[in-house]
Amino acid sequence: MKSLRFISAEAFVSNAEFARKSLSNVAHDLFPLLFKASYLLEQGEVIHDLVENWPLADFNIGKLLGTTVDYREDLSHRTCSVCLESCLTGLRDYVLNHSSPYVKRLKVVDLTGIKDAEVQFCECKKTMGRWARTQLLSKLCLELLVSLPQTQCNPGTSEISIDVLIDLFVTERNYDLVVQALLKKCYCPLRICCVAFRSDNLALQKFFYIIKLTDPSLLRKLEIVHNVRLEMEDLEILFNSIHFPLLMSLTLPARTFNVQRFTATDEQMLTNIGEKMGEMTQLTELSMSFSILTGRIQKLLSPLKAPLKMLDVSNCSLNHADMAYLASSFHANHLEALDLSGHNIPDLYPSTFFKLLSHSSSVLRSLTLEDCNIQDTQVNMLILGLSPCQKLQEFKFLGNPLSSQALKHLFRFLCELPMLKNVEFPVPRDCYPIGITYPIDDANLCRFDHQKYESVAEELNLILLQANREDVKASTPLFGSYDAAIQETNNELGAYLIKSFKETLEKFTA
Repeated sequence: MKSLRFISAEAFVSNAEFARKSLSNVAHDLFPLLFKASYLLEQGEVIHDLVENWPLADFNIGKLLGTTVDYREDLSHRTCSVCLESCLTGLRDYVLNHSSPYVKRLKVVDLTGIKDAEVQFCECKKTMGRWARTQLLSKLCLELLVSLPQTQCNPGTSEISIDVLIDLFVTERNYDLVVQALLKKCYCPLRICCVAFRSDNLALQKFFYIIKLTDPSLLRKLEIVHNVRLEMEDLEILFNSIHFPLLMSLTLPARTFNVQRFTATDEQMLTNIGEKMGEMTQLTELSMSFSILTGRIQKLLSPLKAPLKMLDVSNCSLNHADMAYLASSFHANHLEALDLSGHNIPDLYPSTFFKLLSHSSSVLRSLTLEDCNIQDTQVNMLILGLSPCQKLQEFKFLGNPLSSQALKHLFRFLCELPMLKNVEFPVPRDCYPIGITYPIDDANLCRFDHQKYESVAEELNLILLQANREDVKASTPLFGSYDAAIQETNNELGAYLIKSFKETLEKFTA
């Protein structure tokens, strides 16, 4: 629902030429309203001029595009390339603008509220993801440093200092540009302040260098993901050499830990890492997927002083002792998101798993149980465990050998969870050829009866419809959930994998 003010703002910005000429006569408190209206209508030129002449002390794009009194729709998930590029170039031109220094009050620009989403509703359908935003901001900062000597006649320019809060995403391809921008940030009126950092497809030496340039004392989120070969000894060096006082979320690359080849030295190293994480008093989110942590979860997590709200230990080969610790630990009562994928939950530790669910049920919002060997005979037990989880919003259980009948039974129960919004369910076992084994490898993943699957999916959606649960989205993403970061850099990732494969073959033949 749009207010009369917002409808008027849309009418004003719809004529870009008129709006740009009239901005000098617009009251300062109307700029946020006009910005959201311009973003909705993709009026890039108006957005540019609004930012270039921004009269307020702060510019928080998440708040500006989020739910407002005049227009309740949240636009922060629209990463429209036209709008975001206009916004960032407008910020550069704010610095270069020859208007009076007394008019320039802007001190903080917060770009962290933009949410990358799979479906874009903007008309241009061209997105600017986190990697591209990192690239463009770095480029504009360096352009400013070249332009500033030519604007010395403008006395107000040298007094401008704006903190730009951003989530940086660095790969091999944009590494050099971002490093240059970070090295020179002290001399630039637009001062890059990195509050979240994602490193992907980057040599370890380069990661260690750039992470120090970001000012780790400001980091709240650190993601070290694909093709960064971080091992346990490297992680210990990282934590010993750099302090992360505000870090709230930590994602480590696959196989960072491997307790199968542990020595006494490794045991001490793991203890040191746990203690260092314990010093991060804000840490509440931890992801360690595809590490081998058998019997060592307690050693790693017990030093933490703050309870974890998000824990991803998918495919970490947990044993009974690990699950017993998780179920009884102080973390259990605070877990809002939990990923236990890749563990044979029904056979190995059903009682401790349900104890863990019971303790976290009052706060649990997201549960992922992919490839957990959940079969038809265990569906009733699963329903019993999920029943107290009345705040559950997301449930993912791809890769489990469930029949279409079992899925229907489970969906009838899921309709009763009042806050559920997203369900990812497996292709029914009876849609695959007889004799298929689980977990299903990639070669056989698509070898199912697609017509039969569509018929079952239609029945499952009908169950939701009949229960008046049209608000629940049910899907089967065969190759995993949408990841905006991977989608944006998949060409670079693919090239890296081909290169690695080629190098491996050359070593093998040699």
